[in-house]
Amino acid sequence: MDPLRAQQLAAELEVDMMADMYNRMTQACHRKCVPPHYKDAELSKGESVCLDRCVAKYLEVHERMGKKLTELSLQDEELLKRMQQGTGTA
Repeated sequence: MDPLRAQQLAAELEVDMMADMYNRMTQACHRKCVPPHYKDAELSKGESVCLDRCVAKYLEVHERMGKKLTELSLQDEELLKRMQQGTGTA
């Protein structure tokens, strides 16, 4: 696969993953913070605060997970390189 196509696929995958994360976050925070039967057209102060906190926590966890997964991936790559160097294959 040529590098340009690989880059395009990676970008498309990233967009898909971000859209999925946004949809999951929206559903989870709406379910947690907004009652199923609306009383008013506008969000109450409590609902707004709940949504703000929920979104902040969701994004923080998403960022932490991304960093940890990147760290583990780099460790795996380094281990693979050392194993290949040890066996003499490149």
